[in-house]
Amino acid sequence: MTIKIAFQMDQIASIDIHGDSTFRLALEAQDLGYELFYYLPEDLYYQGGMVLALGHTLRVDRDPSDFYKLGPKQEIILKDLDVVWLRQDPPFDMSYITTTHLLDLVREDTLVVNNPFWVRNYPEKLIVLNFPDIIPSTLITRNIDEVRKFRSKHGDVIIKPLFGNGGAGIFKIGSEDGNLNSLCEMFFQSSREPIIVQEFLPEISEGDKRVILVNGKPIGAINRMPQKGETRSNLHVGGSANPSELTEADYQICSRIENILADNGLIFAGIDIIGNKLTEINITSPTGIVELERFDGTNVARLIWDSIIPKI
Repeated sequence: MTIKIAFQMDQIASIDIHGDSTFRLALEAQDLGYELFYYLPEDLYYQGGMVLALGHTLRVDRDPSDFYKLGPKQEIILKDLDVVWLRQDPPFDMSYITTTHLLDLVREDTLVVNNPFWVRNYPEKLIVLNFPDIIPSTLITRNIDEVRKFRSKHGDVIIKPLFGNGGAGIFKIGSEDGNLNSLCEMFFQSSREPIIVQEFLPEISEGDKRVILVNGKPIGAINRMPQKGETRSNLHVGGSANPSELTEADYQICSRIENILADNGLIFAGIDIIGNKLTEINITSPTGIVELERFDGTNVARLIWDSIIPKI
């Protein structure tokens, strides 16, 4: 019997196949003989007791000029599938959260990866709060006075949106920077959400390590280096990926978080480590498997599928 896989993701036409983890997962599934479907988050809906999507059959190819083909648009009944991948990018807003509620309704019949219940309850900048001794000093607040006190204690700080992604909206504010109040006001006027403030880690100059985990086990790592004059190392904003080795400190961090991932159906995760501090646990739509395979030949996509199939 053919295994049927659907990818809930953003517009496939806009991806970069040379670095997109969703594309690599789809390509590996196709090589394994699985049948692929694709739909957009806005095309997911509930009706008559069923969760459905308007989507397409999907074929993918390594040719950058012609890397996907879609079949005619059709109604997909999610409970008839074997696996649904929750792979759209944040922001982690109410639209994103609503899709996790709908996908919750099919988990009796269909394996949803990552588990939407825990994706919803473990946003990446909040899940790390379970490990206060291995993360940077952190403040989550909408109170400017608390931000001022935090900076007075820690000096240079990083301020970022609580539910952002890809390095967007991240600011380094120095200990004497006069823009602190204006920046907080801008955040609070544009959103009702708190912000996250963390002590600045000077080790960022040596890179931001992305460790790939499958079922809570570390598979390998890449090191993302910020551009000269830039604080952010995210690849989306110009950071460069370099080979990296896992250290004993990295393994210790991974062992601390293994159970929270493996026990809650968070099969594919990417954690970020600066120096010896854990900064994020990415479970919504983690990336990095293409770069890791390029550097050391590890077929992470196959390891992920080998982990998923026995769970169907």
